[in-house]
Amino acid sequence: MKVNELQDRGAVDEITLKITKKDEPRDVKGGTLKVCNFSGEDKTGSVTITLWNEDINKVKEGDIIKISKGWSQVYNDTMQISPGKFGTLEIVTEE
Repeated sequence: MKVNELQDRGAVDEITLKITKKDEPRDVKGGTLKVCNFSGEDKTGSVTITLWNEDINKVKEGDIIKISKGWSQVYNDTMQISPGKFGTLEIVTEE
């Protein structure tokens, strides 16, 4: 799957992206959870990647990641993807 094939409220069977930016992690739910947005791209475009808790520290700028069995949705006019609770995140290559 490629960025230009993502759909609002769609399933992400498998997508491979290069991480181009990492935002500051933030606390949610009164500090019980952490969330962080990353920017990722492939040859067809860029997308926001939302990662939670322990997944945040696994990924850094320059890494190539693969998300399998995740989800995509438009939030604040921006397409975002995440492995969610049931998907997987894999680091394919580290910078």
